[in-house]
Amino acid sequence: MTVEPIPPITLPPMRDPQQEGMWLRLALHHWLDQEFIPEPINETIAERATQIYTRQRMEGENDLGSLVIAIVTEMQAFDFRESFYSEFAIANAVSELILDSLGIDRCCGQS
Repeated sequence: MTVEPIPPITLPPMRDPQQEGMWLRLALHHWLDQEFIPEPINETIAERATQIYTRQRMEGENDLGSLVIAIVTEMQAFDFRESFYSEFAIANAVSELILDSLGIDRCCGQS
C-alpha cells in the first residue's frame, strides 16, 4: 500500500485584508477562550497572530503550510508565560480555523 502525501493547501487570494483579519482575530480569540479558560492575554495573542497572518497574506503568501511556519517562527518572540498556549498551538489553531472556514477536512485535506 502506497501512502500519498497530503497535497499543499493554497488559499484563495485575499479580497479584503481588514475583514479577513477581523474574522481571524475574533475566531482565534473565541477559540483560545473556549479551549481552556478566558484570559486577558488571549486577546493579545489573537491580535499578534492575526497581524502576522495578514501581513504574510498581503505579501502574497497563499500556501497554508508556509503561513503556519511563519506564525510559529514569529510567535517565538512572544512571551507566553501568562498563557496555557505556545506558538505551535496558535499556528495550528489558525490553520484549523481557516480549513474549517473553507470546508476542508482537517484530517485529509479534502473538501
